[in-house]
Amino acid sequence: MIGEREKRFMQYAVALSAKGMKTGDGGPFGSIVVRGDEIVGEGWNQVLCNNDPTAHAEVMAIRDACNKLQTFQLNDCEIYTSCEPCPMCLGAIYWARPARVYFANTREDAAAIDFDDSFIYDEINRPMDARKIPMIHMPDASALHVFEEWKHKENRTLY
Repeated sequence: MIGEREKRFMQYAVALSAKGMKTGDGGPFGSIVVRGDEIVGEGWNQVLCNNDPTAHAEVMAIRDACNKLQTFQLNDCEIYTSCEPCPMCLGAIYWARPARVYFANTREDAAAIDFDDSFIYDEINRPMDARKIPMIHMPDASALHVFEEWKHKENRTLY
């Protein structure tokens, strides 16, 4: 159910999207992480100001929340974002494991202003040898050895 609480948090995420766009930090995208009734992380697109293609709003908000909460999982949190997450942000969201995600604009709305991620969705489903950026498998025994060490490490933290 979407109530006044959810609307208030979405408006905050949308305000961050406008802030980042107006300051020239990046595209018009904003996001927050909420736990209970508290904003514990916020972010806006900072691709341009950081020269970082991964500095999307959701990623920045997740980083901020995880840093503040001193955890790498956000199980008891919600994410509000001004636009449906792109494939990279969707991956980050699944790794962070929030309880739910609310978004305002759709990926079609983003495509209409020249933020079109459909080529990435298409690429993910292609065989590696058919991708636009070549993906070359280089088997390496030492790389497998590191994986074996991890598998048998007694004090490993799974995530």
